[in-house]
Amino acid sequence: MLHTPITGGRGTDHPIRVEVVDTPGRSLARRTRSSRLRIGPAPGSVPVMVTWNEFADAAPRIAAVFRRRHAATGNLCLLATIRSDGYPRISPIEPRILGGELLLVGMPDTTKFRDLGRDPRFCLHTATVDPQVGDGDAKLWGKVRNLRDPDLHQRFAADLFEETGMDLRGQAFDPFYAADLTGASTVAIEDGQLAITIWRPGAEERVVRKT
Repeated sequence: MLHTPITGGRGTDHPIRVEVVDTPGRSLARRTRSSRLRIGPAPGSVPVMVTWNEFADAAPRIAAVFRRRHAATGNLCLLATIRSDGYPRISPIEPRILGGELLLVGMPDTTKFRDLGRDPRFCLHTATVDPQVGDGDAKLWGKVRNLRDPDLHQRFAADLFEETGMDLRGQAFDPFYAADLTGASTVAIEDGQLAITIWRPGAEERVVRKT
């Protein structure tokens, strides 16, 4: 793990320390580049997008927090979408992870899905109930794609029926949104410090500690 001191983040006088989490097989040369506290794609860049499985392999620390909080709240998360007037919308959603995909599926023709039909960009935040974030929280952002895979649709319906008793087996799903991720972060309190883990495709996870 590489420790890089940073003096004073924007808007704060608190010292910040960045730790780049080691990933086996990746060279030190990549890990020694300068670290900056940026969350999400760089301004003006074309974001690289990855599936859930690719994200979980590249960012295991954040994926573990997401899975833990996702399970603890009965799959409940908060979904941010963009309304037709350009303002943000926050909606509850119960995403599911199946077949290597993060699925954002629910009642069709609701406002959040109409939003995604116009503009596929989203942010997904785990439901937070502890102001001290003792169990951590996580956010993911990216774009949705309408996944036209009848076999996966029926696996989804069978999984939903087994877990909740809601029977959608045999139903056609359109849209059936899967998430392509362009970034993620998590916040936790570790050893009395605020630990922010940041990830973007093609980079290692970085842990920024604020004291």
